[in-house]
Amino acid sequence: MVLLSLDKKLVKKYNLNSPRYTSYPTANMFGKDFGVDQLSAAIAASNQFCLPKPLSIYVHLPFCNTVCFYCACNKIITANKKRIIPYLQDLYNEIIMKGKIFDKDRKVEQIHFGGGTPTYLNNSQLTQLMNILNNNFNLLDDDSGDYSIEIDPRKMELEKIVLLKNLGFNRASIGVQDFDPKVQAAVNRNQTYDETVSVINEARKCNFKSIGTDLIYGLPKQTKKSFIETIKKIINISPDRIAIYNFAYLPNLFKMQRQIKKEDLPESKTKLDMFNEAIRLLEGAGYIYIGMDHFAKKSDALKIAQDQGKLHRNFQGYSTNSNCDIIGFGITGISKINNTYSQNIKSPGEYHNALSDKQIPVLRGYQLTFDDEIRREVISQLMCHFKIEFNDIENIYKINFNDYFSNELNILTSYENDRLLTINYNSIK
Repeated sequence: MVLLSLDKKLVKKYNLNSPRYTSYPTANMFGKDFGVDQLSAAIAASNQFCLPKPLSIYVHLPFCNTVCFYCACNKIITANKKRIIPYLQDLYNEIIMKGKIFDKDRKVEQIHFGGGTPTYLNNSQLTQLMNILNNNFNLLDDDSGDYSIEIDPRKMELEKIVLLKNLGFNRASIGVQDFDPKVQAAVNRNQTYDETVSVINEARKCNFKSIGTDLIYGLPKQTKKSFIETIKKIINISPDRIAIYNFAYLPNLFKMQRQIKKEDLPESKTKLDMFNEAIRLLEGAGYIYIGMDHFAKKSDALKIAQDQGKLHRNFQGYSTNSNCDIIGFGITGISKINNTYSQNIKSPGEYHNALSDKQIPVLRGYQLTFDDEIRREVISQLMCHFKIEFNDIENIYKINFNDYFSNELNILTSYENDRLLTINYNSIK
């Protein structure tokens, strides 16, 4: 168990901008020299393994009824649900197209529906989408996989929770962000405590394996006191997992964030106080720090996977499925096949045109080098397990760790002096 504490001097010292580590190399390294041919070759090679990797499917459903001003996701805001229909047809075509080039014996151990608001789709559309996936990929017929969906509790019919469980979903991620009415008004997301609890209780009745909630600190009008009230309410709800994200205010990149007044944002010191107090309260309530932005109960699969050395981090966050090839569907969907990454086209119009031309809708990608693979493994071990055993890396990649990373180990001396880590002849912790 990792007990967290924040040293504000060290936070200031190491306060540098960097990409989010959802992959290594990070997505800003993807290039347009990686396209359909490279992805097809990677899939063909992956199919040839004597024991093919299982699959993880991500489906991007970008539609929302209203806009949340903090959001940096690729989304389509519309109250006209007819706009969903052509996008879904393109999505079906992509699923059918990719289904033909993956071996059918590769089991789908993980599914994640993200967005946008996946539950913006009606019951018939959700059912058809799962049927299309089931007809083209080898979905599990029991409850052993991790089949998750992001849920917006606002205007959510409880009958849809029952449908989701019947369709095979067994994990739910509930967007909350903050319960304070002033904060909600400032980010255009009005969501009551009661409607949130109602959806979570229904998911529990339906025997969902795990229920997680997402929070954000650093939002406009937030105070330490108001955020701590939200944390206490979340603890009272008692989800299995809690993600607490730091709000990144980037109005130059995300137009909707310009609706937020900079003077309404809490100061850096206040943000640190919020997170520090949240850590104290969550650990006091039995939640364990998984890493970066996630906390989980001891009984949750994430914590169990971490204890067993099987935890992994991918584009959807921490995951128990470390050995899967990931297939991304829909605009901006990211795939990880063998030692490659690829991202789908971002524009719905261009996405439609590619599929109309019978083309896999790849925008850009990246082929990892041998050096990238080594560094990815080291970074993944540190993010997921807070340690790296040099012998493990040496046995896999046939290198001498101390020689290969001599420059990095020298740089880490200052981190060791600040008691952020310890280094010995065979490990970093």
